[in-house]
Amino acid sequence: MITKEDKDFLIPKIARPRIPQDILFAIGGYRGESPTALIETYDTRADRWSVMEEVYQKDERFSHGTALVGFNIYVIGGSNGNRALSSCRYFNVVTKTWHQVAPMHECRSEVTVAVLGEILYAMGGCGLLLLEEQRTAEKYDFKTNQWSLIAPMNMDRCDAGAAVLNDKIYVAGGCGNYLILSTVEVYDPVTDQWTFVAPLHSERSSLRCIVFHGILYALGGFNEVSRSLSAEKFDPAEDTWTEIHDMCVARQNFSAHVIDDTIFIIDGYHGDETIFSVECFNSKKNEWYHATEMNVRRTGMSICVVKNLPNAKDYAHKHRDEIMEKIRKKLLAWETQRQQAFDYNLDEHTKFNHIPQENNEENWALM
Repeated sequence: MITKEDKDFLIPKIARPRIPQDILFAIGGYRGESPTALIETYDTRADRWSVMEEVYQKDERFSHGTALVGFNIYVIGGSNGNRALSSCRYFNVVTKTWHQVAPMHECRSEVTVAVLGEILYAMGGCGLLLLEEQRTAEKYDFKTNQWSLIAPMNMDRCDAGAAVLNDKIYVAGGCGNYLILSTVEVYDPVTDQWTFVAPLHSERSSLRCIVFHGILYALGGFNEVSRSLSAEKFDPAEDTWTEIHDMCVARQNFSAHVIDDTIFIIDGYHGDETIFSVECFNSKKNEWYHATEMNVRRTGMSICVVKNLPNAKDYAHKHRDEIMEKIRKKLLAWETQRQQAFDYNLDEHTKFNHIPQENNEENWALM
């Protein structure tokens, strides 16, 4: 029925994408020649991005971190284009309201952020004038609205990748002492200590780290020569890194997250331009593939995924019926081309079979 040529054809409701319960939020970033406060959301069921103009609030920043606690998305540090920031705020996705919270002890642009339990961690980054790299780290308790310093990292780091695995925080790569790093260190909140583990195969900054199915992945980044296509995964039991299949697009300063049991890689910087392409990783096939691009091209934004959102419909793609209609039109066009090709081949076959027998040999020679 979906390929039926009927102008009044109605898409059955069962064919429309369902409203997802998990929504990906992309916040801020560097757009054109200035930072932005723009928020876009991604609907995995519809594979569509939506600009959330109704929740816009003037707070332009990029190279910041985001962290989720409950239904609150915390926006931490970053830069306003002139200096690094220590300010933090959160957006409640249910009430759609913004709230200011206590600032960090340090200004941190290109900050590395992680959540362990219900505690937020901000590590390293570049200081006030965006010049000096830092090894200091601090944690935030939303119950007391207080930041407190924790043990500093073993190395100065900004623009590193971080993820939580086995109740510990892994921080990989980044820049330190004007060098791009391959070192990886782990923070144990019980002992308040940092420990080195096996280094990455290659130095990289502006990378992203993701934990997926109990495996730590280090993705993309810059290695002083190029925007690295390579990706690798870490086995904590063996303390070894293993390279995996390259990403589709080389990029740095991008965003990465897991949603719907899939790793999503979003936006970033490639060569002389920002990009807004999106790609996904299929761990079973060890392959990357493309998803729908964002609406706005930017870099240095930060993302998070809100699960089991009660008002997910507010952030989902609004025109779900149009999606299937577009697919139907594509199917109709494909069916028309297929039929035309079939008719053409049939016509050519008929012509050939009507060639007099004595001319067949000559015809084959011409072909």
